[in-house]
Amino acid sequence: MNILLLGGGGREHALAWKLAQSPRLKTLYAAPGNPGIAQHATLVDLDAKDHRAVVDFCIRHSIGLVVIGPEAPLVDGLADNLRATGTPVFGPGKKAAQLEGSKGFTKDLCKRANIPTAAYERVTSKDGAIAALDDFALPVVIKADGLAAGKGVIIAETREEALAALDTMFSGAFGAAGEEVVLEEYMRGEEASFFALTDGSAILPFGSAQDHKRVGDGDTGPNTGGMGAYSPARVLTAELEQQVMERIIQPTVETLAAEGTPYSGVLYAGLMLTDEGPKLIEYNARFGDPECQVLMMRFDGDLVELLLAAADGRLADQGPVELADRTALTIVMAANGYPGTPEKGGVITGIDAAQAGGARVFHAGTTEKDGAIIATGGRVLNVTATGQSVREAQKAAYKAVDAIGFPTGFCRRDIGWREVAREESVA
Repeated sequence: MNILLLGGGGREHALAWKLAQSPRLKTLYAAPGNPGIAQHATLVDLDAKDHRAVVDFCIRHSIGLVVIGPEAPLVDGLADNLRATGTPVFGPGKKAAQLEGSKGFTKDLCKRANIPTAAYERVTSKDGAIAALDDFALPVVIKADGLAAGKGVIIAETREEALAALDTMFSGAFGAAGEEVVLEEYMRGEEASFFALTDGSAILPFGSAQDHKRVGDGDTGPNTGGMGAYSPARVLTAELEQQVMERIIQPTVETLAAEGTPYSGVLYAGLMLTDEGPKLIEYNARFGDPECQVLMMRFDGDLVELLLAAADGRLADQGPVELADRTALTIVMAANGYPGTPEKGGVITGIDAAQAGGARVFHAGTTEKDGAIIATGGRVLNVTATGQSVREAQKAAYKAVDAIGFPTGFCRRDIGWREVAREESVA
């Protein structure tokens, strides 16, 4: 079978690595890809924004499955246009992808389906937002409604900070994403992520993870797209996972199906583990980045068969997802200046040496020039390893990091610290 993978980051490198292991695969194409993905796929010059070009490519190359990695093409409706031509797609259509494309859409769905989440208010003007502020205790969470590349969420500790955040939102700092704003109750607890595959009816759990959003050690500094992650999130016990399935995931799938917008793909639920039980923070309509990297390191099944079953509506025929009972941990190596303006052009060496001990280095923001790997983005590499414990996986991942030469880059040195502390407390 020929497969087209869309995307060019660390998430897509992890997907390409796992897809390439399937005996069902004939040729894997990737667009735009990166030097790491090129080890597993044929890179093609194809713009996911050009739906006609993507459809034509799939027809000409007899593509049997399209895997859409990032969220923007999903929210833009690419999956719908491909399905209209009979091409199987892993990823939701435009209407269902509003789970990620619109915070307000998701909050309204939670209200209709009685899904536990934070209290909220949708506002479309600065004056309306200021008036609604009085209904919320501090701190208050202020979110741009649409896609804002992970930067459209502000936690305001004071009313002054809240007013400044609203100024930012409604001044156009986030473009169309900030034309509507969602005010939310601040929830207290520990965050975790839960993943599930669905074809619109059947649902299969696909594991848990926790990530580190802040740029600095000890979870300090500004938020990023993610500086590292590990799986499983042991704080999300089997009992809590069952609650998440019954109270959050299943009602979401059933409500969307009943309303004529069935969801097909992966549901990535960001959760807050509160004293009242798990509550939904937000949904993503695709695998997380860097959570996908640790999930793929634990996944022992045939990814092509599983994603195709979801695309074809045959997920009920699949057995439980095969996730190894080991911890996977990934460390993001970023370019100096990230999450601000990253320093591009740095030369990277030592990737083969880093992988010699069993770790995997997924490319996230790189290019190849004259045989050298060059940093081109903010998050550049995802150095990933496994172990029987978080401490063991952490040690193996940092050993691999230390084998890499990246003088214009940096990483956190404490990924997994919270879980390591828990392990040591019971040792």
